[in-house]
Amino acid sequence: MRRLTVAAWAAALTALVAGCASGPLTDNPVLVRPDPECNVENPVYIPLGPPAYGTVFEKTLDVVSNYFEISYANRYDGRIETFPTIAPGFEQIWKPGSPNCYERLFATMQTLRYRAAVLIQPADDGGFFVQVTVFRELEDVPQPVRATAGAAAFRSDNTVERQFEVIDPAVRDTNWIPLGREVHLEQLILQQLKQCM
Repeated sequence: MRRLTVAAWAAALTALVAGCASGPLTDNPVLVRPDPECNVENPVYIPLGPPAYGTVFEKTLDVVSNYFEISYANRYDGRIETFPTIAPGFEQIWKPGSPNCYERLFATMQTLRYRAAVLIQPADDGGFFVQVTVFRELEDVPQPVRATAGAAAFRSDNTVERQFEVIDPAVRDTNWIPLGREVHLEQLILQQLKQCM
């Protein structure tokens, strides 16, 4: 029992000392929300000189990777793009991603996904502007996926749906309806970026 207590204290101390690198991971059970009275402008201004561009890019990549899986990152272009992430509903209450109860209920009834795009641009006075955009999309299906109402006992369709088409990463999915931007998640990422810099 004493070893378990010592291990728990060591883990808590490590999380406290880690600082900026200890942001919430994708499957982290801690619900982190943005500070409501501290709104950060988007794009956020980072007042570091031109030699610090590598640090700004790496810190931004680190913070964004705490929330999303990175699909494209180019240091010379100053762009970071992520793979889409399905928003958790009430069935996955331990996963962060939905900012409030209404969004979590909506994600329980519908399939929502988020994807992010980050752009780092140099400012005129030597600093950097970091713009974070999180897109929110709703899945559009022609009929319910596993609907059995009105179907006969013996169905004629295949039990396994196989797709034999080559998926090109440049082509966007057509069965996702854009719903705008997710400002709460943008603010959370921007606040963490401002704290790190």
